[in-house]
Amino acid sequence: MTASTDRKINNSGDGETRNQVDDRDGGRDGGRVDNRVADQGGFRAGNVVALRPGREPGPVAAAAEMALAAFGTHLDRCALAKNTVTAYQRQALAYQEWLLARAAEHADAFVDLVGAEAAVTAWRQHLLAAGASPATVNQALVAVTLLYEHGPALRLAVKRARVPKPGAPEVLLRAQENAVRHAADRRGPRDAALIALLLGAGARAEECQRLRIGDVLVTPRSGTARMHGKGDEVRTVPLPVPARERLTAWLQVRAELLAARPALADTVGEGLWVGQRGRLSVDGVTDVVRAVGKDAGLPGLRPHRLRHTYATRLREADADHAQIQALLGHTSIETTARYFRASATEVTDLVDRALDY
Repeated sequence: MTASTDRKINNSGDGETRNQVDDRDGGRDGGRVDNRVADQGGFRAGNVVALRPGREPGPVAAAAEMALAAFGTHLDRCALAKNTVTAYQRQALAYQEWLLARAAEHADAFVDLVGAEAAVTAWRQHLLAAGASPATVNQALVAVTLLYEHGPALRLAVKRARVPKPGAPEVLLRAQENAVRHAADRRGPRDAALIALLLGAGARAEECQRLRIGDVLVTPRSGTARMHGKGDEVRTVPLPVPARERLTAWLQVRAELLAARPALADTVGEGLWVGQRGRLSVDGVTDVVRAVGKDAGLPGLRPHRLRHTYATRLREADADHAQIQALLGHTSIETTARYFRASATEVTDLVDRALDY
């Protein structure tokens, strides 16, 4: 492959160097039920029976470690997104750290239901007092609830934090969207195609990264992308002209690049996006968006803002709830309904028009 072809692929994270390829890439005792008996699977428990006065609970640290082990086994068997698993693990470990610092206060945190709910309720209050958002608190509560369910087999009923009803999502203005497209075009065929697909198909970062050559079908008059979404959900999304044009250009450059670098081709396989040392990672996709945003005067731009922009453009073009739900791959129509709430700009324009005396 010639040096001129190498210059067609770029993705520097700092927005200054533009000719590089990036690669972000249960037991009994005197008739008393003990719900802390461990087996190879972690914990085994029957119906929870309150401890008798004077009964000493087992060590909190050991109980927490056993619960975490059982929780980890459960997560390994779940068909959850990688990011979700990571978040749940992080929250469970944070709860363990917080609990061990207060073991004297919550010595029965893994002994019975009352003790467990008291500990988790205190954890909830701690998170809120520390300024965590309701969404973050609720994610932590889901993780810890699963920890108890698959550890000591306790089903908790802890009140969730109240999440304010969200308004319209943050989207790019038309001028900002154009600036992002132009900045991506200047960076080269790969980044131009990636941004065009995010804006033209509403893909999540993970869905964009998972794309393979066989998932993209482009002809002079039509084009589709097959998205592999959450929970093994697959949907096919039509591609608009800008995305088809840029994908066509990138596919040609990609073929030339991999023909010239067989070792890289072996690493990339059928992956659509090529990095410096192999297939572009999810972090790499995010880095491309951040770099393009910086070049366009929008520092901190993230892939999900492009997805919000895509959905909003559909709504502005009179797409209904069901159409947008299908195109975005939402499992609930309530999630899609967010895009049908008036933005601050739309409310302001409405007032100006209605009260223009």
